[in-house]
Amino acid sequence: MPPRLNLLRSARTAFTRSTPSLASRAVAPCVFRCVPAREHSDSEKPQHKPNGPSREVPPHVTEEAVALGKAYGEGGPEIEQGTPVQEILKRDPKSLEKAPQVIREELGQNTGGKGRVASSTLEALDETEVMAPGHNYPLPELPLASNLNLKHRYDPIVQLVTSLMMKDGKLSVAQRNMSLILQHLRTSPPPSLNPERPLLPSAPPPSHLPLNPTLYLMLAIDSVAPLLRIRAQRGAAGGGVALQIPVPLGLRQRRRRAVEWLLEAASKRRSRGSGKGGFAQRVAEEIIAVVEGKSTVWDKRGAVHKLGVSARANINFGRRR
Repeated sequence: MPPRLNLLRSARTAFTRSTPSLASRAVAPCVFRCVPAREHSDSEKPQHKPNGPSREVPPHVTEEAVALGKAYGEGGPEIEQGTPVQEILKRDPKSLEKAPQVIREELGQNTGGKGRVASSTLEALDETEVMAPGHNYPLPELPLASNLNLKHRYDPIVQLVTSLMMKDGKLSVAQRNMSLILQHLRTSPPPSLNPERPLLPSAPPPSHLPLNPTLYLMLAIDSVAPLLRIRAQRGAAGGGVALQIPVPLGLRQRRRRAVEWLLEAASKRRSRGSGKGGFAQRVAEEIIAVVEGKSTVWDKRGAVHKLGVSARANINFGRRR
């Protein structure tokens, strides 16, 4: 008779396999592949170089000497200039026979005169003057020009007008007015001359005057400058009457008298506006009027010359014979 089967007991002894836990699972290793960067995507910053021995070849001793000489300004050995072929051939006459035809012509074997080209070039290089060390530019030639002195760099006529315009020792104000006068003469149109009142014979054309305002000013002053002055000698004519004696003037005296007349006539002009440049503008307009022959300074000059001509007989009065 077969044994009985107990279902409950068999269920207890049955082996059941559960799913493994996460901790007991084997973890697969993660491998990262390094892909080299492409050339066109490299960064602009230079990569860090290892502090190992360098494979760069050091420069030659001659190159180091040249660089050191340039740094100290003493010069170094010339590495770019070698020995010319002509000199080598002159030393060895046997190799001259095998030299090319062009070099033999240069040395003057076949044609006379062509061989002097190389020697003349070398002589010219030897004759060049070497500048003194420490000078970036050549020294000025002596004697110095009149406008190269710091204290006397302006034209004499400009200094004279500036000093006569100065009041109460204010030199900066007079210099500013002088600058405005020259600027007004430079920007003004060419003057129209009056043939009845001619300027100096050496005067340039009117169209050239605004290009040189200093010449413009000097031409106006020298044209109206009187040649003489009248000195009154008391009692010389008898009966207490003063005798008019003409006295010649020097160049600076003539210009000084003309500038005084110009400033006096400019002060009587009507001002066109207010500001610091009003007086300078009136003086510039008076100078232009002198060149054009419209100023009253011409009448003063004519009156002085007329009186001097009438009193020319008294010019030797009081002189020892």
